[in-house]
Amino acid sequence: MRFRHRAAAGFASLLLPLAGLVGLASPAQAATTATATFAKTSDWGTGFGGQWTVKNTGTAAISTWTVEWDFPSGTSVTSAWDADVTSSGTHWTAKNKSYNGTIAPGASVSFGFNGAGSGSPSNCKLNGDSCDGTTVPGDAAPSAPGTPTASNITNTSVNLSWSAATDDKGIKNYDVLRDGAKVATVTTTSYTNTGLTAGTDYSYTIQARDTVDQTGPVSGAVAVHTTGGTTTPPTGNKVKLGYLTEWGTYTRNYQVKNLVTSGSASKITHINYAFGNVTNGQCAIGDAYADYQKTFTADQSVSGVADTWDQPLAGNFNQLRQLKAKYPNIKILWSFGGWTWSGGFAQAAANPTAFANSCYSLVEDPRWADVFDGIDIDWEYPNACGLSCDTSGAAAYKNLMQALRAKFGSNNLVTAATTADGTSGGKIDAADYAGAAQYVDWYNVMTYDFFGAFDADGPTAPHSPLTTYTGIPQAGFTTADAIAKFKSKGVAASKLLIGIGFYGRGWTGVTQAAPGGSATGPAPGTYEQGIEDYKVLKTSCPATGTIAGTAYAYCGNNWWSYDTPSTIAGKMSWAKTQGLGGAFFWDFSGDTSNGELVTAINNGLA
Repeated sequence: MRFRHRAAAGFASLLLPLAGLVGLASPAQAATTATATFAKTSDWGTGFGGQWTVKNTGTAAISTWTVEWDFPSGTSVTSAWDADVTSSGTHWTAKNKSYNGTIAPGASVSFGFNGAGSGSPSNCKLNGDSCDGTTVPGDAAPSAPGTPTASNITNTSVNLSWSAATDDKGIKNYDVLRDGAKVATVTTTSYTNTGLTAGTDYSYTIQARDTVDQTGPVSGAVAVHTTGGTTTPPTGNKVKLGYLTEWGTYTRNYQVKNLVTSGSASKITHINYAFGNVTNGQCAIGDAYADYQKTFTADQSVSGVADTWDQPLAGNFNQLRQLKAKYPNIKILWSFGGWTWSGGFAQAAANPTAFANSCYSLVEDPRWADVFDGIDIDWEYPNACGLSCDTSGAAAYKNLMQALRAKFGSNNLVTAATTADGTSGGKIDAADYAGAAQYVDWYNVMTYDFFGAFDADGPTAPHSPLTTYTGIPQAGFTTADAIAKFKSKGVAASKLLIGIGFYGRGWTGVTQAAPGGSATGPAPGTYEQGIEDYKVLKTSCPATGTIAGTAYAYCGNNWWSYDTPSTIAGKMSWAKTQGLGGAFFWDFSGDTSNGELVTAINNGLA
């Protein structure tokens, strides 16, 4: 997928909730002298920005302060300001500068640092005492409460009860978590949750808080399905898969909830969440903030309940968990690589078993294991050139997919996005896709981006032609050619999905309406030149013709090609005649607010 890239600008300025990411206790409510709290101010995957805040909660001035903490192995401070930071092994110490040692009653000072790694501080001490203001460092957190039991389940409510947690300071209260989001805080060991939706799946856990406001681990989960109601899955037995991008939560403001409000969630079978990174021969987090840290307001949340800063899991992962509770037929895969991060696969292919082990550990992390139903590999391109060139050999791809299947087993999905280069000696021929097919559930054949303004002077051509046509710039660059190529290698048609782009590609400086015209460069686009969402193009530059099963549009001196509900219907009909396993698309955010392209795919594959 040519234009898939991670929008990184502005990430470093995103402030995270104070102390919400590291499991430190909140300041105690008893009489105290000082507290220290930590917050991540930014996170870029391999490192982060951190800030400590020291507050004088007593009645007399503090003349000097020292903050100590431990980092796990592999996490370190690389630079600091407004404090002198030193270390001894994994133990770190920060002392005030000459100008900020004095803190008046009620006042606070902060110091910051840049860190490497992904760990969080623990065992915090301030001037030798606990950072929460108590004089007993190392106060134990509460135990996990017992797994709740559910009773008296109705269309809209459920009664929950659980056994008490224990703590050396005593239990103050319990947080009731529904699908990972806090819905209530109670002082007893029971709670009745009302206002639920009929015929809907929910998951409940409980977390205890002690009298100095430390929270312990969450309990086991109990699944609840309210009575009544129906959740109608999409019609037919074909795969209907859409990509959801982690960066869509930012400038595009496309949230998981939009799948519900657009009606798309009831018309799909699978979601590929894009992308996880591939680096150092391992699967890695793509954007920690978007993935599992960002908190959503009630109006942004699938459940309609606002996230809290201290809940166990937030971000898109928690929203996807809530989506699955409402639409239990949907399977979600975590997609790794993509155009930008495919360069990491060469190192991964050198040790497929180690790579598969790392991916499994990340996808099945206990914090979000229930969210994902498998893994998708988007290697662009094995033993060929994409953003970078790979020379790992034709067998590397098969070996990688074999290792992933061995690790993930038969109960998880293993899929892959593949090239659609149907030319002789092209990218499909470069790797052993046929040998790898036995280990995958299906291939997402990227039957789009064949042509575009990356060839700035044209000729203009549809970026996703279904079939060839007279004057096509490159023979073999069609959906039909790609599918035929895979079939000729022995890949079963049922393991091939046709790809649809929910966007158009366009040129400017074009003087003819028909395809084949010259151009002067890419047409203007909202986020990137030469690319625009369908939801914009359908009104800004309506289709004026079709060629090779795809629409094109000529407006002013701009020329665009894109799929419409009508051309999608034609492509879905063709896919069924070919016996294909279904369709996928890139990506949800390009569709209209009422999901008309998703609807066309669903209807076309019925």
